[in-house]
Amino acid sequence: QVQLVESGGGLVQAGGSLRLSCVASGRTFSRYGMGWFRQAPGKEREFVATISWSGTNTYYADSAKGRFTISGDNAKNTVYLQMNSLKPEDTAAYFCAATSASNGASTILAYTYWGQGTQVTVSS
Repeated sequence: QVQLVESGGGLVQAGGSLRLSCVASGRTFSRYGMGWFRQAPGKEREFVATISWSGTNTYYADSAKGRFTISGDNAKNTVYLQMNSLKPEDTAAYFCAATSASNGASTILAYTYWGQGTQVTVSS
């Protein structure tokens, strides 16, 4: 079992930045691929970014490319999502998740463990 706890969300103006953190506990963390997803009110949960357990491979949704950066620190059992140039359409609850696919994954069904989410609100 893996427990995931996100933090770092909040209210920010358009153009601003936030860094989300996700701390994992429980089973060995370092062999899991990790991902960030988001869900806006009335919309389906969508993929944002993923990172391999080694940290060498990353992949982003088109909406995140060039603005968001996913990174990990296995020594701290933590994965981060640095979000820059935020837009109002980035407003959503952001969730981190762990997958047994060590290279990471972009599909919801690939993920076994999920955090409870942290809210990001971007004002115009």
